Amino acid sequence: MSQKVYCTAQFQPKPGREEAVFAALQALEPNAHREDGCLQYTVTRRIEHPNAAGESYPIVFHEIWASREAFEAHCNRRELQAFFAAQVEAEEGDVANVNVCVYTDEPHDFDASTF
Repeated sequence: MSQKVYCTAQFQPKPGREEAVFAALQALEPNAHREDGCLQYTVTRRIEHPNAAGESYPIVFHEIWASREAFEAHCNRRELQAFFAAQVEAEEGDVANVNVCVYTDEPHDFDASTF
């Protein structure tokens, strides 16, 4: 049975602050890559493309964690908590909105083989 957790974290910077938010998020990557259970942790910037005209915040983290526990440990790191406190929760922060969602690759009521 897969225990992977897939996370998509979208960030809407305040006007004129996209470069600062992208740089601040890039600075989080090196330490996250050293965490136990981090399989992928990449911050990306939205680009225009005629075959992908959907709506999204302009900056998105794509994360894959080996387990729910690894993801939760990541979320509880001081570095991440400090980023959210300073950039998202604080009035003077550079992030206007954030949308963080987690996913599994297992169907509902998955009955894994036990042999």
